Amino acid sequence: MDPLSEVLSLLKPHSYITGGFDAGGAWALTLDDLAGRIKCYAITQGTCRLAIQGIDAPVRLRAGDCFVLPSGRPVTIGSDLGVEPKRASEVLDSDRSGEIVTYNGGGDVFMVGSRFEVNSRHTEVLLRTLPPLMRVETSGDRARLKWSIEMMMEELREARPGSSLVAQQLAHMMLVQALRLYLSEDSRSHIGWFAALADPQLSAALGAIHADPAFPWTVQELAARAGMSRSTFAERFRGRTGETPIAYLTRWRMMLAGEKLVHGNETLARIAGSLGYESEPAFNTAFKRVMGISPRRYARAGFQSPSRPVVPVPAPDWPVPGRRE
Repeated sequence: MDPLSEVLSLLKPHSYITGGFDAGGAWALTLDDLAGRIKCYAITQGTCRLAIQGIDAPVRLRAGDCFVLPSGRPVTIGSDLGVEPKRASEVLDSDRSGEIVTYNGGGDVFMVGSRFEVNSRHTEVLLRTLPPLMRVETSGDRARLKWSIEMMMEELREARPGSSLVAQQLAHMMLVQALRLYLSEDSRSHIGWFAALADPQLSAALGAIHADPAFPWTVQELAARAGMSRSTFAERFRGRTGETPIAYLTRWRMMLAGEKLVHGNETLARIAGSLGYESEPAFNTAFKRVMGISPRRYARAGFQSPSRPVVPVPAPDWPVPGRRE
């Protein structure tokens, strides 16, 4: 499985609200429902502006733009950001998933998409370094993304039997395709695993790690996979991800171990061996260093929603990614 697929599998995103939003006149909404969630929407008609905490200037979105909000930062979106914003949680009723919500008369701005719940203890760590806004265009050769959006609009408007389920499946396709397209564009202003995936050489090294996390990788071997010298690879990897290649390898192993501990029934010794550790004590030491808690306590804690974690999962102190220009 490729790194993007593996990370998304670990996050386990599932569509919580999929629908359309038809707004008119002067309006503004505060998206107060982003913590532990990913939003992916496409503007199909009209224009609006989006203001994100930590970014100085609002971003103008127009018909043909698809955008992903993964960081959980407070966001305001609207046709006029000078208007007193309403809370999105009040306007976008979760009981109306699969429907089109008309707001303020509708007719000026139309968007479709979904809000994804992310069920993983690693949510904060994995999403923290994603750009606060990932925007791509659906025009030109982006036929697959455009098709997903058009099919979603059709399902929502016709409301045929099973349309809600079909729209949710299309929402997943839309999210993955938007992330793919964003990866194909330059992202040098960002730091984190996602930025490394956008670098073809670093992506090759990440692919090797994810393909065989138990292998005793060295920086030299990973550099060879990337087709780079050891020193150049190590410098670029740290510059793009905010951590060393071996630190990334260890952290990924511990995330995989965490999933096995909570959702599997393997012994600690078996988990340790499956991730390249020759002894259980060595695995326990590495797990506690990265996850902040022993494997046994982690397993006993059981799964909790991202909004109420019972186990501290410390995120690296990486710079907050900025806005795409």
